Amino acid sequence: MAKVLVGLSGGVDSAVAALLLKEQGHDVIGITLRTWESESGEMSRCCEIDDARDTAALIGIPFHVVNCVSSFCENVTAPFVAEYLRGRTPNPCVGCNRTVKWAKMLEYADILQAAAVATGHYANVVQLPDGRYTVRTADHAEKDQTYMLYRLTQDQLARTMMPLGSYSKETVRELARQAGIVVADKPDSQEICFVPEGHYAEYVRDHAPEGSEIPGEGNFVDTEGRVLGRHKGIINYTVGQRKGLGIALGFPAYVTEIRPSENEVVLGDESAVYRDSILCEDVNFMGVEDIPEGESLRSFVKVRYHHAPQAAVVTRMGDGLFRIDFDEPVRAAAPGQSAVWYDENGCVLGGGVISNM
Repeated sequence: MAKVLVGLSGGVDSAVAALLLKEQGHDVIGITLRTWESESGEMSRCCEIDDARDTAALIGIPFHVVNCVSSFCENVTAPFVAEYLRGRTPNPCVGCNRTVKWAKMLEYADILQAAAVATGHYANVVQLPDGRYTVRTADHAEKDQTYMLYRLTQDQLARTMMPLGSYSKETVRELARQAGIVVADKPDSQEICFVPEGHYAEYVRDHAPEGSEIPGEGNFVDTEGRVLGRHKGIINYTVGQRKGLGIALGFPAYVTEIRPSENEVVLGDESAVYRDSILCEDVNFMGVEDIPEGESLRSFVKVRYHHAPQAAVVTRMGDGLFRIDFDEPVRAAAPGQSAVWYDENGCVLGGGVISNM
């Protein structure tokens, strides 16, 4: 049995992951990465140290806390703010997994001479016949988290264990109750950890670099460019948004596009938020090594976390861009979010950041 470093967030999933690995006979060590703390002293839901420490004590494993605040700022919160200022809708958890969580866990695994790291994600790590590693969708699709994991590298996956891939959430909670784990019924976090109230625009204004220009009021326009009214700043909107627009047009209006260079927010009816194709950049390959330029890959693509994968063709275009052509139009593919493509077995082939068309 291996020595395994388990990332403990203070929640029930990581607690049960550690419990299962110990019951399997592994030499388990708990670690919590302190990534963020609010001005009021409130900790991130990803690093609630007291709950994590109590869990480790109950399970009977060593426990360490590692300060990652500066790395988190550099790799997660600063890019988050920069993307919103560009009129895009970033997905910070995706980047955090690769550049902060796995990077730091593996760094400390080496220090502590642990062979592997483990998390409480609902996903399955698999090695394909050609030797490549990927993640396969969780057995219980309603909790699947592979969308958030597509940026992990081959080296990171080769040393990763995810014990919860075959478990349902209710089973995990029941295992925690049986073990007497205090956080067994702790609610899941539904928000970005460093924006606990969901006030993204306020966070961007408060944390923009000194001297940055915060986009101000501008025009709402229709798809033909006609002015419809005034918006309160592009950082307040995302593609597909309907609520909170502050404008009445006599029909349900949706944000269909954000044009930062013109400081415009484009509105249209629901049909206008659908796209037959999108472009992706900053691609990471997982289940396949690459797609040669000009060639295509048949797959199933998700454009947001709660989105059923849709049949599509992914084609390498050149200059690091990939075009995804969907069999059926896809709704609200927002620039800055991720498009993740899967094979017919639910294995992640790769993914990238949705680009402005």
